[in-house]
Amino acid sequence: MLEYAKTILMKVSFDRSLFEKELRKALNLLMPAEIQEFKDWCYRKFSNNYEPVLDKYFIRLAG
Repeated sequence: MLEYAKTILMKVSFDRSLFEKELRKALNLLMPAEIQEFKDWCYRKFSNNYEPVLDKYFIRLAG
């Protein structure tokens, strides 16, 4: 599921609302053990464009 989530985010990264929607879905589908790897990957790939979106969802998970 992790690789699938990465693929989807890469494909929708051109649009903020699609990116946010798919990020939310991915976080609901991934196993807890996969989330840290997914988080690290997301920040490496998308922090230039979507850091506020990433912070919104990953900080929520931590809290």
